[in-house]
Amino acid sequence: MTVDTEITTPALIMGIESSCDETAVAIVSEDKKILSNRVLTQLDEHSPYGGVVPEIAARSHIDHLSKLVEISLDEADIDFDDLSAIAVTSGPGLIGGVMVGLMTAKSIAFARGLPLISVNHLEGHALSIRLTEEVAFPYLLLLVSGGHCQLLVVKGVGNYERLGTTIDDAAGEAFDKTAKVLGLGYPGGPAVEKAALTGDPKRFNFPRPLKGKPGSNFSFSGLKSAVVRARDELCENQGDKLTHQDICDLAASFQQALTDAIIDRVKNSIDYYLDHYTPKHHILVVAGGVAANSEIKSRLAVLCEKHGFTLMAPPMALCTDNGAMIAWTGVEKWRKQDFASLETGAVARWPLDPDAPPAVGAGVKA
Repeated sequence: MTVDTEITTPALIMGIESSCDETAVAIVSEDKKILSNRVLTQLDEHSPYGGVVPEIAARSHIDHLSKLVEISLDEADIDFDDLSAIAVTSGPGLIGGVMVGLMTAKSIAFARGLPLISVNHLEGHALSIRLTEEVAFPYLLLLVSGGHCQLLVVKGVGNYERLGTTIDDAAGEAFDKTAKVLGLGYPGGPAVEKAALTGDPKRFNFPRPLKGKPGSNFSFSGLKSAVVRARDELCENQGDKLTHQDICDLAASFQQALTDAIIDRVKNSIDYYLDHYTPKHHILVVAGGVAANSEIKSRLAVLCEKHGFTLMAPPMALCTDNGAMIAWTGVEKWRKQDFASLETGAVARWPLDPDAPPAVGAGVKA
C-alpha cells in the first residue's frame, strides 16, 4: 500500500521487534543515527527450560513492550509527532510474540496517523550492515542464528536469491541443544564457545554434515545426535559421569565440526556468487546471533581472504535480535514508500526468497 505523506529529511523510524525472546524498541534516523536502541532480554525466564517457551515469551512482550516504547521516546528526546513511520516485525517468528509487537505498532500507527511498515525479521538481519557501514548491493550473506541458517545474495531491498538453507536444525539450535545435553545452560552458543576454549577439538571425530556435497544447504541434526551418542558412551563407561575435560572436549569437537560444515557451504556459495555476479566489491556479510562466535568468524575471515572477499559483520549489539535493525529496514522501505495496511497479519513463516525451489527435507524451514 502507498501512503500519501510528505517525506521529511531525515526520516525518523521507530522499530519494534518481538519475534522471539527479546522485547526491543529502537528509533533510527535516515542519516544512520541510532537515537535509542532498547532490548529487554528474557534469558532468566527461559533458562530453567533450556530454551524459549513461546507462551512465556509472548506474555513477557505484553508486560514490557509499552514501557519500552515510552523509554525509547524519552531517550531519543522526541515524541510520536516527530516520527515518520512505525516499523515492526510481522514475521517470521513465534506467532504469539509477533502478534504482540504487530498489534502495538498498529495501535500507534492508527492513533497517531503514522504509516505502518511491515518488516521481515530476516531482512532486518540482512540489511543491518548497511546501518553501520557503506555497503552497496549486491553482497553475499550468511544469516546464522538460533532459528535460521541461510546463504543468500542480497540484491536489494526485498530482493534476495537464496543459495542455501538448513534442511533440519539451524546452527543456533544445534548450539543450544548441545549445551543442554552437556549441562552448560542457556543460551547455548556462548556457553559452548567458552567450554571449547579449553577443549580438544580432535578428541571426537564428529560428522561434518553435507561437507563435500554440491550446493549450499546446511544440516546439523546428525551432528547434534553424534554429540548425544558420544556423551552417552562416556557416561556408560564412567559411571554415568562426565569430567569437566570431557565436557570441554565434546564442546570443542562439536564447534569444530559445525564450523567445518559452515565453511564448506560458504565456499560453495562464494563459487556460485563469483560465477553469477560481478559487483565492484566482493563482500561476505555474516549476521545473526551465531555471528558472535569467534571461531566461526576467524575461519570465515581466512576463507574470505583466500577468495578476495571482505568479511563484514554488524556490531555485536546489532547481530542479536534488536529494534534498530527493524527500524533501519523501515528506513530502507520508507525510501521506497513501501507501507503496509493496518490489515497486515502476523506470519510464522516468511521466506526472503519466495521463488526459491523447496529444499528437500527442509519442510517449512525452506
